[in-house]
Amino acid sequence: MTLQRHDLRDLVSEVIEIDSDKSKMGSDADIVTITLSTITQESAKDLTDFLERGYTFVLDADCTPSEQADGTYKVFVEIERDNQSGENIMELADGIKNLADNNDIRFRYHKEFRSQGLTLEALEGVMPLDPELYGVDNDVLTDMAESNLNHYKNFFNKSFVESVIMTGNRLTIKKKWSDPIQFKFVAFGPTVQTINNIKESFNANDFAEIIFLSKYIGDYNITKYGNKLTFDNDGNTLVVERIQN
Repeated sequence: MTLQRHDLRDLVSEVIEIDSDKSKMGSDADIVTITLSTITQESAKDLTDFLERGYTFVLDADCTPSEQADGTYKVFVEIERDNQSGENIMELADGIKNLADNNDIRFRYHKEFRSQGLTLEALEGVMPLDPELYGVDNDVLTDMAESNLNHYKNFFNKSFVESVIMTGNRLTIKKKWSDPIQFKFVAFGPTVQTINNIKESFNANDFAEIIFLSKYIGDYNITKYGNKLTFDNDGNTLVVERIQN
């Protein structure tokens, strides 16, 4: 199938993940991995074929054979890490915009909670272009321990859960032998500042939900303000809203 403009409308997530998955082809220092999420298996296969055939700089493209815990199908793309990496990703994004009819593509670098608008300047501000700089938080620049907690998988380092997945602003947490639970990401940052920015009042009526989440996720200080839930870990707080399936 040859894809045309708008053929994947509403089927591809607006958030592209950069360097969030391991490379299959070589060292992560030499390869940039790009992960996309689609709604259906057919759209994942079509997008994989489009990216592999349409761009000479794509080293490999593949997709998951089955639905993931967050209900999506993943497409994995690998390109060489060099001075052209940022421009190549922007070129891929332009093609995806046309197919998915999405002019607001965002990106998330290396499992961080927050996504940001995809521009070449923003991308090259966080993504190492030199293999020798890979593994150094591009905030080289920032405190490593704090930066590690910015990563959603590392934030849940005290958890019992099997997997933590971010798709767009949807956080999916899966515990073995249990159904996944999903949250809408609201905010993340230093505890005092983040809590002070919450306008809702403390909610003491949903204690049963707090007990359930504590048993499901693990040893976190969980509090509810209105419909917002907060999780504390080592001086940082994650704010989410529960998505009921």
